[in-house]
Amino acid sequence: MIRTPAAANDPASGDSSDGDEAGNAIRRFDRLRPRLHGIAYRMLASVAEAEDVVQDVWLRWHGANREEIDNAEAWLVSVTTRIAIDRLRAAKVQREHYSGFWLPEPALSEAPATPDQLAERADDLSVAFLMLLERLTPEARAAFLLREVFDAGYDEVASAIGKSEAACRQLVSRARTQLREARPRFAVSPARHRQLLTGFARALESGDFATLQALLAEDAVLIGDGGGRVPSFPWPMVGGRRIAQLFYAGARRFPGAVRAELAVLNGQWALLRFIEGRLESAQTYETDGERIRRILVQRNPDKLARIAAARGEAGGGDGWAPAP
Repeated sequence: MIRTPAAANDPASGDSSDGDEAGNAIRRFDRLRPRLHGIAYRMLASVAEAEDVVQDVWLRWHGANREEIDNAEAWLVSVTTRIAIDRLRAAKVQREHYSGFWLPEPALSEAPATPDQLAERADDLSVAFLMLLERLTPEARAAFLLREVFDAGYDEVASAIGKSEAACRQLVSRARTQLREARPRFAVSPARHRQLLTGFARALESGDFATLQALLAEDAVLIGDGGGRVPSFPWPMVGGRRIAQLFYAGARRFPGAVRAELAVLNGQWALLRFIEGRLESAQTYETDGERIRRILVQRNPDKLARIAAARGEAGGGDGWAPAP
């Protein structure tokens, strides 16, 4: 069990100097916890697995001889990265046998204070970006994230992943090239992105087929993740008209019971769809500023549980099914 700072400084818990040292260790770890969680989440694309990694790092930190650690932050980042690399290797094997399409677990976040902050966060945290990272090997993913997202020096990257600085430079360079070629071609302001989603949400709730189709690109793509727990498409749905028909069918099937709410997921405006009061899906969108080009629909109840709990809602509806 993790002791709180108060417990660590309680005279009844032992020698006061030991309590002070333990309290300092906890405060130091808590100060770095967001950074460690950010690394683990971007590595694994799973809130649950990231939390497990951070807990594992805490246990190692708690049991370490901290007098022998010169740089606490470097030590904690290295341990976090190595644990995440090992877990990602195992996760990649498991995902090969995943039922249907695998999509990252979205993370609910507060809206940043400014549009610039929102755009900056979306660049390195969006669900689409996490999907791109799946193209990289675990070591390349770690090197790229530490260098490009967390601004670590190559000496720190080398220490964290156990490779030479030259090897790390090569990993990062190759990763940049791979991701640059696959990144979206369109730069859309957060305000315009939100405006498009607001119109789409209204049409989705009312079942306005004409508006749904008008807001979707002709070659739009929808990808869904049901995790084998709820119905979902085993292949991408291609075509704006087909996707509009799907959303229209959902509104007709549950008249007056479909609700779509704007929310910030992974630093980007997105939609949460509720059916009969239950969180049915978390939907992230890619647009060109005029129309929606791709929709990533997370329906796996396990990956929606934290969002549902944070909003005080039930999760895991069965309202997303192929239109008859």
